[in-house]
Amino acid sequence: MTPDQLITFSVVAEHGNISQAARAMHLSQPAVSGQLQALQQSFGDALYRRQGRGIALTPAGLRLLAAAVGVRAAMQQAIDERQAHQAVTAGHLRIGASTTPASYLLPEVVARFKQKHPAVQLQMIAGNTGEIIAKLGELDLAIVEGQLSEVTRKNNLVRAWQTDEVVAIVPPTHHLARRAAVTLAELAREPLVMREQGSGVRNLVMQAFAQAELTISGYLELAGVEGIKQAVRAGLGIGFVSRLSLGHDDGALKGVRIGSGLMRAIHIVLPARLKPSRVTEAFLQEHQHKE
Repeated sequence: MTPDQLITFSVVAEHGNISQAARAMHLSQPAVSGQLQALQQSFGDALYRRQGRGIALTPAGLRLLAAAVGVRAAMQQAIDERQAHQAVTAGHLRIGASTTPASYLLPEVVARFKQKHPAVQLQMIAGNTGEIIAKLGELDLAIVEGQLSEVTRKNNLVRAWQTDEVVAIVPPTHHLARRAAVTLAELAREPLVMREQGSGVRNLVMQAFAQAELTISGYLELAGVEGIKQAVRAGLGIGFVSRLSLGHDDGALKGVRIGSGLMRAIHIVLPARLKPSRVTEAFLQEHQHKE
């Protein structure tokens, strides 16, 4: 009794016909019949009987079928594992990332992936959320934060990855620095520093003010997280950044919660025009959704 015989037996049982099973396995009918006969001789009892143009399992065949199906499933799993391993020993992975994940999440993620798959060529493109979504045609996957348009969701595959919080940042000497939280109404009365158009942080903050029916009279607009931080350090106003970005700060800025927390999702976006490559699938399997 061999694994090949058991696998052949399970395929024949699935099709109920030796000829059909032979075609499915890309074998000749005599080869399949020979394996079945050898299995019956080894087992010591009849496993099936002829029924019309097909076969029907005997009680002994039904008992053996469960084990045969298990062997077939285990063999397929082993084949899948081998293919997955072979697939990521080479290849390319082009990742686009908006500012926050590109700066504060992906370096460590990419380093771990590269260590595990050293032959894979990795390319990372950074920009704000709008810029990265516009470049989806050049990427294998994108990691972006904030709300995504209906068009983006309709035309691509979107998976939740992590959650993030946007906070207001002030110098330690600012009158709001000792507060655990600040309201949008209080922020609307302060000088503000905003990210550029297309930024996920900017979109989230502007939407929060609009939903609260609050008007902000004016603000300084700068590109990039570090530009916002430098402006706040210089006393030009209150800025808005991901709390993740403060973990790398020198302590010269204080993050203050906005209301009960201004939360947003970080998504993985897969261009729907493409079937994910094996390298992309390997990356996705290693980075499932987490809170």
